[in-house]
Amino acid sequence: MEIESGIRHQQMPLVVAGIFLGLGLGGFVDGILLHQILQWHHMLSNIRPLSTTSNIDLNMVWDGLFHALDWILTVIGVALLWRAGGRKDVPWSSHTFVGSLLMGAGLFNVVEGVIDHQILGIHHVKPGPNQLAWDIGFLVFGALLVLVGWLLLQNRLKSDNFSYVDSSSQ
Repeated sequence: MEIESGIRHQQMPLVVAGIFLGLGLGGFVDGILLHQILQWHHMLSNIRPLSTTSNIDLNMVWDGLFHALDWILTVIGVALLWRAGGRKDVPWSSHTFVGSLLMGAGLFNVVEGVIDHQILGIHHVKPGPNQLAWDIGFLVFGALLVLVGWLLLQNRLKSDNFSYVDSSSQ
């Protein structure tokens, strides 16, 4: 049975798990790299600049809530992956899983970039000169991740050589 996009029904548990893991892990990469290591922005840094202790505290709380959401998405992805792993009818494929991970991470970038950077304006990727270019680059990078993930899924679908995990031998 084929779904409209060409993804086989049996692959959906692995695809959904990969997308949730990609969303969560993509958020962690954003938070750890951009918020903590590079310190380019924090969740509310455009509306509450890090110029006072109370603003720093407020941004820290919102960064923590952001990471809590990332953690929840990742746990959901792990639970879905675990559940898919217990099913004999789910074909295991690195193309499918990695493609789904990339799609999830890219979707995270696109959604977060449009909402937080463009619509709400609560922070920008790299505030200051050329911040719009950094924001657009972030969106383009996210869209490329989605595209590469989608292409990996489609490439995998051209082959009928799926490997099934026989859980009785484990």
